[in-house]
Amino acid sequence: MRRTAVRAAAGGEPQEALPAAAVPESASGTGPASGSASAFAAPGTAAAPAPAPYRLQTEFPFELPRGYVDDAGTVHRDGVMRLATARDELVPLRDIRVQENPAYLSVVLLGRVITRLGSLPLVHDGVVENMFASDLAFLQDFYRQVNAEGHTRASVQCPHCSEPFEVELGGSRLGES
Repeated sequence: MRRTAVRAAAGGEPQEALPAAAVPESASGTGPASGSASAFAAPGTAAAPAPAPYRLQTEFPFELPRGYVDDAGTVHRDGVMRLATARDELVPLRDIRVQENPAYLSVVLLGRVITRLGSLPLVHDGVVENMFASDLAFLQDFYRQVNAEGHTRASVQCPHCSEPFEVELGGSRLGES
């Protein structure tokens, strides 16, 4: 089964289609006119506003701990990383550098998903391989957070005292799901 996205009227960005039951009557044109009370609202109460449509965040800003220093000596710290696709994780596996040295996977992968870094016109694996080790480690962790729905922590409960706390689930190598 193939899913398709519905285009927004104003922005033109894809949105997840809502089931017919989730579309407010005033938006579908089949129920009461806009501005009138819902047929299901209790007398003297306002109808609840319709939930905002779901928007998937695909780009995430970051700031490097040290920053990438280009050939002119300019330090670039602010950047944007986008969500990785299956293709982003598969294509580097065909790269000869990755086949010879699996540790190079994270460099190639980050070069694909970082869309902006400071005022650099283009970010690629050559930029990533010349970053400081602390910035590379930061980006690897940030990649895991972004692609694990925002965090790599899980809420758990102590089996002895029943106190809730969070544990870090991260730690696997970048590019391995």
